[in-house]
Amino acid sequence: MMTLCDMAVDVLTTADGRQKTAKSRAHAATWFAARASGDDIPLGRAAPPLRPARPAEPELLSPRDVPKRKPGTPQGRIALLHAVAHIELNAVDLHWDIIPRFAGTAMPAGFYDDWVKAADEESKHFNLMCDCLEAAGSHYGALPAHAGMWRAAEDTAEDFMGRLAVVPMVLEARGLDVTPGMIEIFRKAGDTAAVAALETIYAEEVSHVAYGSKWFHFLCGRHDLDPKTVFHDLVRRYFKGALKPPFNEEKRAEAGLPPDFYWPLADRPQ
Repeated sequence: MMTLCDMAVDVLTTADGRQKTAKSRAHAATWFAARASGDDIPLGRAAPPLRPARPAEPELLSPRDVPKRKPGTPQGRIALLHAVAHIELNAVDLHWDIIPRFAGTAMPAGFYDDWVKAADEESKHFNLMCDCLEAAGSHYGALPAHAGMWRAAEDTAEDFMGRLAVVPMVLEARGLDVTPGMIEIFRKAGDTAAVAALETIYAEEVSHVAYGSKWFHFLCGRHDLDPKTVFHDLVRRYFKGALKPPFNEEKRAEAGLPPDFYWPLADRPQ
């Protein structure tokens, strides 16, 4: 039997996006079936790669070199879908990576349930975006993509609380801010399939941010630390630049992120 860490590394070392997400969803189904039957899969130990396997395409560019998107045009909307697909594929790897990366820290079983579920949902999101791209006559890999997506994982490879602070509580929380605007772009264009896919992503991403907040607070409580102070320190250490408003305060609150966590880190006029 594969351990949970074995499953995670299997996903991380698979390059093709569709194959990676198929493995992700299959391993998640195996994990939850075992949990339901009481025949729990052991956590185990396995060394995750510093960088996950990736397909030959898309070409990965420095953020400043990625062409600007013009969402008012069909090609601009394809570029937007491609960018979301790239984010979702990285999220699949990020959520599997946290399991073996920090397996040496004892955590409740619910921690693993949450991140396996998040990885499963991100896999679904990637496939939804790929379906939308293919319906528009394109595919994932057809356009260049952001090379910096994995930097947060590398920067926090040895800092469990830093990983939780930066990935779900900053990067994924940003998705809550920008996704409503993307939905409106595709609604105006009459692309009902893209609207439905993005609405699914929007609804489920709230839980992923909430998982980050929950387990960040859990670790702060374990070590008798003030969560807000620690969060501010870690984000300033690992996240490059200020957080950018406007913030979706309602959805962030739903995910367990109060305004005094992120507004002090914002890029705003003084």
